[in-house]
Amino acid sequence: MEAAHFAMTNRIDNTFARLHASGKKAFVAYICAGDPTLERTVEIVQTLEACGVDVIELGLPFSDPLADGVVNQMAAARALDAGATTAGVMELIRAIRAVSQVPLVLFTYLNPVYAYGFARFHEDAAAAGADGALLLDLPPDEDGLNAELGASGSLRRIRLIAPTTPSERMRSIASGSEGFIYYISREGVTGAQQTLATNIASQVAEIKSGGSSTPVCVGFGISTPDQARAVAEAADGVVVGSAIVRIVEQHGKSPELAARLTEFVKPLVDAVKSV
Repeated sequence: MEAAHFAMTNRIDNTFARLHASGKKAFVAYICAGDPTLERTVEIVQTLEACGVDVIELGLPFSDPLADGVVNQMAAARALDAGATTAGVMELIRAIRAVSQVPLVLFTYLNPVYAYGFARFHEDAAAAGADGALLLDLPPDEDGLNAELGASGSLRRIRLIAPTTPSERMRSIASGSEGFIYYISREGVTGAQQTLATNIASQVAEIKSGGSSTPVCVGFGISTPDQARAVAEAADGVVVGSAIVRIVEQHGKSPELAARLTEFVKPLVDAVKSV
């Protein structure tokens, strides 16, 4: 009973439980923390929340983001040039929590986590107000081989599943998942695409076939309301990243940033919520 109560104190869990109860799908947005500045990131988060975004992935700027396409790579470079650091992102989360309770997932690689200190990173992130962590280059198997790697404290450890993941491994990852599963709908790096992968529904069904109740959110390449709606019909949630980061790239220094973000993101959210 105590464990169940603990699980429901997490904002990610609460959000997906609420959405499930109302028959709605989740909209997850990715942005790079510190792009264009740490201060402006607070405004961006508030704008996304006002658009109806359910969960925000905060990319922790890193100098060598191998899984990211050029749009997100350049965002990380801009954030680093503007002075963003891991400690600065922790303070950013505190600033966000002063004005918002939207669920936050730290999206990053192992290198900056270890440079900061693995245990310290998770402790400080949770204390600041983060709800989850997605470590892109940490294989799930390593959790069982190294106690430190499995220690995420109160943060939900978000897992990635790719289209090349074998079925048995999909079910294995899903069975130990927390928060939500991020299904990468296509091979390669991040970036908007003209067309969607054709097997999303069957892959989501395969992930769930082992009995996992963890929500499955699908991302990589989604950039239009029609695409977002189609993915929402097959999954528990939709992840949009590069297309939003592109808006920040184009208007990050403009007083019109919030308006341009709203203009782009609100139709995407509305499409997901219409399913």
